Amino acid sequence: MAAVFPAPDPDTLPDDLQARIAEVGERSGFVPNIFLTLARRPAEWRAFFAYHDALMDKETPALSKADRELIVVATSAENHCLYCVVAHGAIARIRARNPRIADQVATDWRKAELDPRQRAVLEVAVRLAVEPWTVGQDALESLRAHGLTDEDIWDVGAITAFFAMSNRLVHLTGTMPNDEFYLLGRVPRDG
Repeated sequence: MAAVFPAPDPDTLPDDLQARIAEVGERSGFVPNIFLTLARRPAEWRAFFAYHDALMDKETPALSKADRELIVVATSAENHCLYCVVAHGAIARIRARNPRIADQVATDWRKAELDPRQRAVLEVAVRLAVEPWTVGQDALESLRAHGLTDEDIWDVGAITAFFAMSNRLVHLTGTMPNDEFYLLGRVPRDG
């Protein structure tokens, strides 16, 4: 499938976007397609990645970086977002140090190799993604019973909501996952 909105030429982007894109490319060995797709609107790109980083680049005792990625995979699978399932599945495999987990969560998180806390988190996240009106105090209490604080619960909701937007932008733009994502976390990295 061809991209509906072609990515802009990276050389025409503002300096700060060029610098961040180059940094990501150097660190990962490739530039994720979403970085270029969203760069057509620099102010929104900055806001998008600032919010992404605020949600995904932190860890709490009850919500690890791997858990955060699994929220993205589970909710993106429910939203049929190939890009986010594949890209964040790769990151989840790496952060969880488990080459099977992302595939399991994307296919059927209910049968995945999850601990009870992770299962409770994904149940609330998926409900919020597909039937938000069903998420009430009982759902929040189930997360508290698994050791999540109110700040952790907010993060579960914010990650779910943020990636609902991301899923829809990917659908709108026709952005496909980079080939590199498919092997990340499955095979050892060269050099």
